[in-house]
Amino acid sequence: MKKIILPLLTVSLLWACTSENKDKKVAHVITAENDTLTYRYDSVKVVSNNLVKLAVNKQADTANAIVRYPVFENDSLNNYIKSQVLHYFGDEEMPTAFDDIASSFIRGYNEFYLENPGTAQWWYLLIDIKVIRQLHNYIALKYIHSDYAGGAHGNTVISYINFNPKTNQAITVDSLILPDKKVELLKIGERIFRSNENISATESLEKRYFFTNGKFSLPKNFYVSNKGLVFLYNPYEIKPYADGTTELVIPFSELSGIAKPQTILTPNQ
Repeated sequence: MKKIILPLLTVSLLWACTSENKDKKVAHVITAENDTLTYRYDSVKVVSNNLVKLAVNKQADTANAIVRYPVFENDSLNNYIKSQVLHYFGDEEMPTAFDDIASSFIRGYNEFYLENPGTAQWWYLLIDIKVIRQLHNYIALKYIHSDYAGGAHGNTVISYINFNPKTNQAITVDSLILPDKKVELLKIGERIFRSNENISATESLEKRYFFTNGKFSLPKNFYVSNKGLVFLYNPYEIKPYADGTTELVIPFSELSGIAKPQTILTPNQ
């Protein structure tokens, strides 16, 4: 996964407002059956003061870095969201706040700009975290990390953050599936994958996909929708960049007998 280098060179920055007025608090009705958390969206934006002329008679543009994220009335959840974003950059380069992510990206661009006068490149970074599902015991967030810092094209990675606000713990696949049923989950996933891709049960996966040794595997990336357990493969994970993302949905009906009781996968138990 691509990392953003955090250079140490200090350069001038043009700061935009760190909290946009248009971001409004989203209220949720609290009842005995659906006591979900209220939240609002906040954002950080940093813009380089080095302008790039894209083409003749076109407006000049410049590098920008934007981080948008929800703020809940739950500090444990807020800290977990922050940790997931910061850990994307690795232990050696890890920033300490959303502001650091945006400003360090622009410092990197400004350093590049000074070393390459007349460059036509303008970089961008967008980190966008949205709430996509919320129940009394489950919150799912879609985390989009999109950036361009040179090269043939930009890169976009989608991941999901799964959290139980009742226990203040992250939700993992291991916390949802019975330990002795993981092999069965894999078999169900492969059957659905082959059906979605219109390939037979015996056709080799080695030539068409990037699975290790041609052996099917589920991605770590998942969330629970109102249809079932959703897995997502990002570009380059099993297919070329041009093919984009690949979604695999395992319906609740297929999870009967392999999901742990009293979890988000077994709401009626």
